[in-house]
Amino acid sequence: MAVSGVLRTNAGRRSVRAERDPGRGEAAQVDAPAGAGAGGVGGVSGRDEAAVTAPTVAAGRAARDLGLRRAEFEIAVHLGLIEVVTARDGGRPRVPEEEIARLRKVPGFPGGMAERVRTVGTAEGAALLGIAPARFTRLARAGCFCPVTFYLNRYRAVVWLYLADELSAFAAREPELLGGRAPVEMRALLETGVDRRPRNWRSQRIDRLVSRSRDPWARAAVQASALDPVQLAEVVDDPYERAYLVRVRPEPVFGRPASPAAREAMAELLPADDPDEILWRRVSLTLELDRAREDRPAPAPGGDVAAHATSVRGRPGTARSVGGGAGVASGAGGAAAGAAVGAGRAASASLVVPVPHRATACVEASRVAAAGPPAGAPGPADRAPGLPRGRGLLARLGWRGRGGCAG
Repeated sequence: MAVSGVLRTNAGRRSVRAERDPGRGEAAQVDAPAGAGAGGVGGVSGRDEAAVTAPTVAAGRAARDLGLRRAEFEIAVHLGLIEVVTARDGGRPRVPEEEIARLRKVPGFPGGMAERVRTVGTAEGAALLGIAPARFTRLARAGCFCPVTFYLNRYRAVVWLYLADELSAFAAREPELLGGRAPVEMRALLETGVDRRPRNWRSQRIDRLVSRSRDPWARAAVQASALDPVQLAEVVDDPYERAYLVRVRPEPVFGRPASPAAREAMAELLPADDPDEILWRRVSLTLELDRAREDRPAPAPGGDVAAHATSVRGRPGTARSVGGGAGVASGAGGAAAGAAVGAGRAASASLVVPVPHRATACVEASRVAAAGPPAGAPGPADRAPGLPRGRGLLARLGWRGRGGCAG
């Protein structure tokens, strides 16, 4: 199956999962009581501001009008409970006044919204599930539920927070994990020292941002945020495009963290760190980037967009997709590029792993992580049939000449 077909199938599954359980994903390091300000929700994207004629207000005022604290408001936007609008070229999102008026008319206002975004740490979460804090931490490390945000304690350690509603849903769905001995697979997994909380948080964050972003360049920017600068430069070799991806990356509603320690923690947690996760993000970014280029080219200095688009298309050694999507090189090495694309299809076809919903399934997903993407890993939605036009896929991923797809 072509890479685009694999990702299109994955996107359909992901949308169904989002309707059933929008809080599932992967997951951390240190857990603690809830209460501190959220610092790990990440960026936000919504409707294009140009498409909105109604007046808007800043996030701070919207939070006051809705009776929410800043951390609660950030989580509500992250979960899609509050609609926001953003400018096409980036910037902080704003809230339409009509959205505030709608939410104020919802039954249960103002306490209903705050309850839906209530977060708990290890101690309170364990009490909610009726288990010991140590067992709660083991379940979180195994990826049975996903943190929604984090903060730094006074020792600058990452403290993960979880949605209370999601924990209640997990208790109803997996009661056998709350008592007795844990499954053998889970015990073996935890003995290796695995901690799936950062990866699951990252996967859930990207999934939600991509699903809400309307602008193709913003979706590509979300995928690019999971790659370090070296990996990003190998996939996106045009410096103007890399700069534009940074420019249109969805901003948090209250801006980037002001604390240097919080910014450092975000910089450490955002990039993918496992080989299979890195490969999945590179594939996703490559496909999103093709869609973004079809929509419009990245602006070059001086605003000469047409000249920049021509220079990108006219680079030597590029390839075009034909028929089933195999790249045909314009110069020497065409056969190698086609073979690399074929290998890329086989590698990508093995990346689809269904998100588990049973106790043993969540352990099994962890056990076979090396053969697939992170649980809930998103692929670009609404992809046109066939591989994207452009150079051979693996060549544009920067993986040619590395002896295969192993990360």
